[in-house]
Amino acid sequence: MVLTSHSELGNTGAKTGFWVEEFAAPYYTLVNAGVQVTLASPFGGQPPIDPKSEQPDFQTASTLRFNDDTKLQALLANTLKLSDVKPEDYDAVFYPGGHGPLWDLTEDSHSIALIEGFLASKKPVAAVCHAPAVLLNAKDGQGNYVVKGKAVTGFSNSEEEAVQLTTVVPFLLEDELKNRGADFQKVADWNAFAIQDSLLITGQNPASSELVADKLLTALDV
Repeated sequence: MVLTSHSELGNTGAKTGFWVEEFAAPYYTLVNAGVQVTLASPFGGQPPIDPKSEQPDFQTASTLRFNDDTKLQALLANTLKLSDVKPEDYDAVFYPGGHGPLWDLTEDSHSIALIEGFLASKKPVAAVCHAPAVLLNAKDGQGNYVVKGKAVTGFSNSEEEAVQLTTVVPFLLEDELKNRGADFQKVADWNAFAIQDSLLITGQNPASSELVADKLLTALDV
């Protein structure tokens, strides 16, 4: 699992990072199925948590479990540096969302190379909410964007508008995926929705986190 290292919410002075539910729910879904999970981030060490995701309104069974899980918190505080991660050492990769990835992982050369390496080796790449942004600059062996012609989803324009960050984010994910030639699909705001097209597995919003992990388990035949 690759998490963001970016903590600044544009020029607002507010903080961002990864969304706890989008990390905790997939992590426990995968681990409960017997998957060994390694955590990585661009800077290594502790990735920033979006403080809004820790508010009472956004707590779920998975986040409450995470809050009491000192072992997982210790692992999270010591993520590997992304530049040290090689796709040949793993069977799949999962990107939790939060607004952070829009700023760092979208452009991160190590992340892009990792995704391209997984796909070239016929290994699945999963991402939820804002994290499908990590796919925007990845290309296949023919130089085409990997999302071109693929059915994908992610945090929609209307959801971004609902959280009043349309003018804060560096780009609107729905628009940019469409600009890359993706077949962007979505359901009503805040409803769970995940889709798989070939090796790409994407989810629309926090409520979709577990669905993405379930599809990844199926792809891994776990």
